[in-house]
Amino acid sequence: MINEDLRQSDIPSLDIIQDFQLIENQPSHVAIIMDGNGRWAMNKNLPRIDGHKAGIAAIFPLIDVIINSNIEHLTLYAFSTENWNRPKSEVDGLMGLLEEAIMKETDSVHEKNIKINYIGNTKRLSPNLQKLINNSLEITQSNTGLTCNIALDYGGREEIIQAIKNIIDDNIKSVDINETLINQYLYTANIPDPDLIIRTAGEQRTSNFLPWQSVYSEYFSTEILWPDFKPNDLLKAVQSYSTRKRKYGKL
Repeated sequence: MINEDLRQSDIPSLDIIQDFQLIENQPSHVAIIMDGNGRWAMNKNLPRIDGHKAGIAAIFPLIDVIINSNIEHLTLYAFSTENWNRPKSEVDGLMGLLEEAIMKETDSVHEKNIKINYIGNTKRLSPNLQKLINNSLEITQSNTGLTCNIALDYGGREEIIQAIKNIIDDNIKSVDINETLINQYLYTANIPDPDLIIRTAGEQRTSNFLPWQSVYSEYFSTEILWPDFKPNDLLKAVQSYSTRKRKYGKL
C-alpha cells in the first residue's frame, strides 16, 4: 500500500503555496520525468518496489501546491514503452501500484476539481487497469481545474509513428500535412506543449519523452531522486524557469 505516513508528512506549507503565487512568468504546463525510484530504494537497502511506492506518494504534495499556482497542466512520465523490458516482477508490481493508486485517489482528485488524462498506448495494459483508467476519465472529464496528464505506456517515437499511420489511413493528401494536422493526431491533441520539463536523479537525456512537443520546452535537471523531490524543489524549478527568456528562434 502507499505509505500514508510519508504522504501526510509532505503536505506543503502555506509559505510554499504563497511563494508560488508570488512568482511572475510561471509556466502553464509542467512535465516531469520522474526518475530515481529504484536508486532511492537501493540506497535504503529496500526492494525496488518500495521505491515505486515512495515515488507515487511523492506526487500528491506537489499537486496540492500546483493547484494553488498558475500551472494549468501537469504531465507525469509514469511508464515508458521501454519499461516493459524491465524484470516481469518489477513491471507487475508497478502495475499493481498504479491500479491501487487510481482506485484510492480518483475520488480525492475529483474533489479537487482535477481533470485526469492519459497519453500512451493503454491497449497493452491489463483489462482491469484499462477499466480503472476509463473510470477515472469518466469521473473527472468535466472538471475545470488542473489537468493532470499521465504518460502511461508512452513512447514519443511510437506516438509519431502511430500518428503517421492514422494520417495515411485517413487518406490525407501530403499537401495537407502540416504541424497543426500532426498535432491533432498525437496523444496530446488539445494539450499545449510543455513550457518546463523537469528531470530528477541527475540524468541529462529526454528518454523518448514528448520529442515532438518539447522542441521549445525549457529543461530543469536536478540530482534529487524522485521520491525525495519536494514542493520546495518544484518551487526552485519554477523560479528558474521564470528568469529565462524564451526566444523561439527569434532575437
